[in-house]
Amino acid sequence: MSAGKLFRTKIFPHTMLILFAFFFLFPFVWLVFTSLKSSNEIFELPPRILPESFQWSNYKAAFETVPFGHYMLNTLVICVVCIVGQLFASPLVAYSISRIPWVGSKIIFAIVLATMILPSQVQLIPQYIIFAKLGWVNTILPLTIGAFFGAPFYIFLLRQFLLGIPKELSEAAKMDGASEFRIYSQIIMPTLKPALATVALFTFVGAYTDFMGPLIYLNDAAKWTLTLGLQGFQQDHGAQWEKLMAASTIMAIPMILLYFFGQKYYMQSGSAFTGFK
Repeated sequence: MSAGKLFRTKIFPHTMLILFAFFFLFPFVWLVFTSLKSSNEIFELPPRILPESFQWSNYKAAFETVPFGHYMLNTLVICVVCIVGQLFASPLVAYSISRIPWVGSKIIFAIVLATMILPSQVQLIPQYIIFAKLGWVNTILPLTIGAFFGAPFYIFLLRQFLLGIPKELSEAAKMDGASEFRIYSQIIMPTLKPALATVALFTFVGAYTDFMGPLIYLNDAAKWTLTLGLQGFQQDHGAQWEKLMAASTIMAIPMILLYFFGQKYYMQSGSAFTGFK
């Protein structure tokens, strides 16, 4: 391999990837080291990345100041319920649109995709009025009930994956006397595992980082999620940045771990998402 080709195919792409990785990782690295500094070191000029001594007590102090453990539990409950709802509803809708021939399926799919155009802010007031009349304000129901009706993006993602599964599998099962539900549950669903893992990952991240929904519907501080807890901590203890950074670091850890454990399934389903048929 010539030197020019080696540079174009190996050295230059890897160098660019390393630079991009550095720019993406640097804010998180700064967050972690800031959480281990004293309050005086945070505002030093010129700033330093590494603290003189690691202040691990910041993490303990953050949890003693605000019940982040309770907020974490509230957040995880909402995340789990949303994941269960999406994994129940979205595959059903995607399967009916892509694998079962019925009049109007393409029109319904187009309407489902069209709902993605609507900004979420436009839906806030009508949704709040509905949930208020149902008496669901200050409960987790407004934050979770929508997951049991599916989401347009996840329906689209699963449909693209289903289009890549040969229909001969379903036809062979029907010839053996399998019902539509049995084909869906025993043949299609096991094949959908990579796409379902991706849906679960996206759902977790969306519910875990959601701020607007809990802010609108959760009035009781005992029912707050982590995002509201961090906001409340900043309002009550705004000057204690080292504790806020410590709490923010802990909040980021579950998403990082989830990505590392789920990236294999995410990459497997990526080709189906980008392949239009």
